[in-house]
Amino acid sequence: MLQLRFVKGGLTFLGVKRVSVLNAAFQSTQRVEYKPIKKVLVANRGEIATRVFRACTELGIRTVAVYSEQDTGQIHRQKADEAYIIGKGLPPVQAYLHIPDIIKVAKENEVDAVHPGYGFLSERSDFAQACIDADVRFIGPSPEVVRKMGDKVEARTIAIRAGVPVVPGTDSPISCLTEAKEFSNTYGFPIIFKAAYGGGGRGMRVVRSYEELEENYTRAYSEALSAFGNGALFVEKFIERPRHIEVQILGDKYGNVIHLYERDCSIQRRHQKVVEIAPAAQLDLQLRDRLTHDSVKLAKQVGYENAGTVEFLVDKHGKHYFIEVNSRLQVEHTVTEEITDVDLVHAQIHVAEGKSLPELGLKQENIRINGCAIQCRVTTEDPARGFQPDTGRIEVFRSGEGMGIRLDSASAFQGAVISPHYDSLLVKVIAHGKDQQGAATKMSRALAEFRIRGVKTNIPFLQNVLNNHQFLHGTVDTQFIDENPDLFNLRPVQNRAQKLLHYLGHVMVNGPTTPIPVKAKPSSIDPVIPMVPLGGPPSGFRDILLREGPEGFARAVRQHRGLLLMDTTFRDAHQSLLATRVRTHDLKNIAPFVSHNFSNLFSVENWGGATFDVAMRFLYECPWRRLQELRELIPNVPFQMLLRGANAVGYTNYPDNAVFKFCEVAKENGMDIFRVFDSLNYLPNMILGMEAAGQAGGVVEAAISYTGDVSDPTRTKYTLDYYVALAEELVKAGTHILCIKDMAGLLKPKSSDMLIRALRDKFPDIPIHVHTHDTAGAGVASMLACAEAGADIVDVAVDSMSGMTSQPSMGALVACAKGTDQDTGIQLEKVFDYSEYWEVARGLYAPFDCTATMKSGNADVYENEIPGGQYTNLHFQAHSMGLGNKFKEVKKAYAEANKLLGDVIKVTPSSKIVGDLAQFMVHNGLTREQVETMADELSFPLSVVEYLQGYVGIPYGGFPEPLRSKVLKDLPRIEGRPGATLPPMDFGKLEEGLRSKYDDITPEDIMSAAMYPKVFEEYKDFSTQFGPVECLNTRLFLEGPKIAEEFEVELERGKTLHIKALALGDLNKAGQREVFFELNGQLRSVLVKDTQAMKEMHFHPKALKDVKGQIGAPMPGKVIDIKVKEGAQIEKGQPLCVLSAMKMETLVNSPVSGTIKKIYVKPDMHLEGEDLILEIE
Repeated sequence: MLQLRFVKGGLTFLGVKRVSVLNAAFQSTQRVEYKPIKKVLVANRGEIATRVFRACTELGIRTVAVYSEQDTGQIHRQKADEAYIIGKGLPPVQAYLHIPDIIKVAKENEVDAVHPGYGFLSERSDFAQACIDADVRFIGPSPEVVRKMGDKVEARTIAIRAGVPVVPGTDSPISCLTEAKEFSNTYGFPIIFKAAYGGGGRGMRVVRSYEELEENYTRAYSEALSAFGNGALFVEKFIERPRHIEVQILGDKYGNVIHLYERDCSIQRRHQKVVEIAPAAQLDLQLRDRLTHDSVKLAKQVGYENAGTVEFLVDKHGKHYFIEVNSRLQVEHTVTEEITDVDLVHAQIHVAEGKSLPELGLKQENIRINGCAIQCRVTTEDPARGFQPDTGRIEVFRSGEGMGIRLDSASAFQGAVISPHYDSLLVKVIAHGKDQQGAATKMSRALAEFRIRGVKTNIPFLQNVLNNHQFLHGTVDTQFIDENPDLFNLRPVQNRAQKLLHYLGHVMVNGPTTPIPVKAKPSSIDPVIPMVPLGGPPSGFRDILLREGPEGFARAVRQHRGLLLMDTTFRDAHQSLLATRVRTHDLKNIAPFVSHNFSNLFSVENWGGATFDVAMRFLYECPWRRLQELRELIPNVPFQMLLRGANAVGYTNYPDNAVFKFCEVAKENGMDIFRVFDSLNYLPNMILGMEAAGQAGGVVEAAISYTGDVSDPTRTKYTLDYYVALAEELVKAGTHILCIKDMAGLLKPKSSDMLIRALRDKFPDIPIHVHTHDTAGAGVASMLACAEAGADIVDVAVDSMSGMTSQPSMGALVACAKGTDQDTGIQLEKVFDYSEYWEVARGLYAPFDCTATMKSGNADVYENEIPGGQYTNLHFQAHSMGLGNKFKEVKKAYAEANKLLGDVIKVTPSSKIVGDLAQFMVHNGLTREQVETMADELSFPLSVVEYLQGYVGIPYGGFPEPLRSKVLKDLPRIEGRPGATLPPMDFGKLEEGLRSKYDDITPEDIMSAAMYPKVFEEYKDFSTQFGPVECLNTRLFLEGPKIAEEFEVELERGKTLHIKALALGDLNKAGQREVFFELNGQLRSVLVKDTQAMKEMHFHPKALKDVKGQIGAPMPGKVIDIKVKEGAQIEKGQPLCVLSAMKMETLVNSPVSGTIKKIYVKPDMHLEGEDLILEIE
């Protein structure tokens, strides 16, 4: 009767009789003694350790954690009542496999029982035996059962003996590659290697041909050895397209075994489960009965006790094959718990104490399926890069919660460091609903709520799985992921807030990211934005353009009474005064005021020219987005851009189709007027640009670049006849508007009158537009003279952004013209308000303001003819190089260089060529005569050489000789238009290349890459790292916040970040500083590399992306094997080395053929992502 003493709840005589006749393999019930467990040690880490601790706490049991040296910061050791370090000096994984240390901790701390969790030692019979030998209970099957089930070959034999169907395979672990070859010869391919002493996808490799056999055997053996301490493998025939169905079983010490129904684990990658579902969808009831019956039968065959899983493959015909028994708790046990309401960990502990399943209320007839549960394993893996594990510090962690959601987390908290040493599991998310669709909906919602920053995760991939029609409404097999490539069309994670914190931290630690010409601080005062009335702006000239087209627009301009103005404040003014650095943020703030109060402007010049590349290069903004946003804010005033003829917005020659495409895209994005010019007034280049602008539907404004002085009879090259004849060609070519582009501000009142009057007399119906710079200070007088002579439009900049190398003052010109025939119709009071905004805004750009070094304009421009913007740049350069006192020499050299090159038109890029030659002369102390004499000996700047070759075009009057011949010698020369011989640009190929590298590529991005490939790539990389910096105000963008400063950042309408800068940390051993913020009331921190400090510290070199032969580590990890030697010849695709991370091995193959130049790594070396592995020549 002793056996009945501890059996409660109606164990009948028949029950006793049934127990007594069980298979002899079972323990005798007479030896069962109920012994309550008071303290449990979990020989594991991460979420499973935490899961067991929680169950123990609920049962009133004290808990003990063990941890490796690398796991001191892990959450599981904090969840336990006690925690002890194990495996000192051992590698990270080996620490948790060190049985003596674990047993020592158990004995020294009076532990009653050990729970192995899953993985590590959970299926090691020697560990189970070691526990029992130490008089510590093992919460799991007996050591003998663990041994039998852990040896997959023996488990196969037992299954066959029990009458359970199995997949053809080896009877014992293979000892060499030859045995694998023999098996494949017998059964054919595909075959699969499996680790004999572990699971979880480690040591598992599918082989489909003889060519793959040796490499996969080696990798599988190595992975198994690393993960389980034993590299033994066995081989099976690989079943194509099976469902992976497993049955949860539970046994006790009395011979009772029940099942808790099945789980579908078919959604796998690399044979590791990603999503698990209970119960299996659309499973035939008879098949379910066969699966559960065979599972229980097999468990009873071996006298199984505690929790376990019997795994099957089900082929497309509904036939099932036993594959293995996992004699432990599974990662996915959670879904079974949700649908059966059975706490498996509680049951495990009670069974280990000696209780029977009936005592626990666990009888087969009581187990019912309630709804559906789905588990998603959120891992720190990047699906876009083949699920490569990611490592690093979790900067932000916010979980999804709510009804029907359960979270079993591992190291999911802000500040946690994800190392490459262990499994990549971050948190298990379990959703429970009335059916699969309901559970999937809850899961999708929960995953969408997650915010994990600092490491990549597989959440976007999981969301795609959950939204897949086959997943929701059909059945899936193990090929599901491979056959649904659309699952990898991942929605990019924006992560805007955290990226901006990284940027702000970077600036706080390292200073501005954009080059600063002078040491001046941005103003701390933000400009006050003037009031704008409610409602839309009044109609303007753009309404005429949209209604009547370019020809009708030109007629309206010509018929307009009074002088029309073009405002250059949005482009050329800040290009001239502030090094083109004005940001979209400050332009957008004032744009509505311009729209409402200056609707009668001819146009606003706001795009093209240098602003295009500078926006990306130095401001990290998209120039197209600037155009789009300003267009939305100023719908009524035409926009004008600067188009460098056949050079578009670049400094080089482009294929013709690129120029046409650029104009087409610009027009689609809101550009109206294309001011087309060529730096040499080279007609073929200009006509190409005009045709491109016209074909796009834009207003064509052909601009003649002005130089010399038509009022000086001694200047005989660029005469009045030259300009009139050139204008006649442009009018013939179909220009809608004729423009004089006076880049250096050389037009004096007299020459203005002569030139414009001659053009007006010749072309009475063509609108005439004049652009100038005010370097000499005579700009207003000259523009008034142009107006009197018949000009329809002149250029101005608002007062606080005018004068010097910028345009003449808007306020001055409006006031002077008021009450005359040239009255502009603009209210002077509104100009004052406009000017006040820019006066304060200009203070934000103090580090770029030309007045830092240049205090006034200078009439010597009439001698040196330096264009306005270049005048400013040369002044900056002279001062930055310590030549401020020699600027007069630079200007004199500029005039001499111009004469050397044949007195050319000086506009970008020809002006740069003259400037390069001038600085070359000053730097080398050369006079004009010396350059001419020594031309065949000197090493000229590349821009000068290419100009003389003909890359820019043919200058009026031809190239200077004999200078050209001396410089070029035998170098090739281009005859005719430089771009005429270029092959068309392949936009399809360009787009394909961009989409392979970046998310969300737009047609505008393609054009940016076409114009400036390198600059665009750097801009995209910067944006990927630092996010939408254009949302920051200008002071924050340039110098970052002050400590304790609070500010707001509007990401988009209705989404505003509240940020406070808290502290700047000390330098750590990795050369980083931790920068602390408060974001929306929550503490955030980012680690920022101190670039100055890192110059003084040694770090492993990184592979440079733009150097094709530099091979970087695709992920953080440990070097397992190096397969090449220095000097060796290799072919593309040849293996270079093997890396291991998170117990997964990755083969790094060569992307190119060549010779191994240098190897930078050694075996056992730990690498970070992109660390340089080797160089190939």
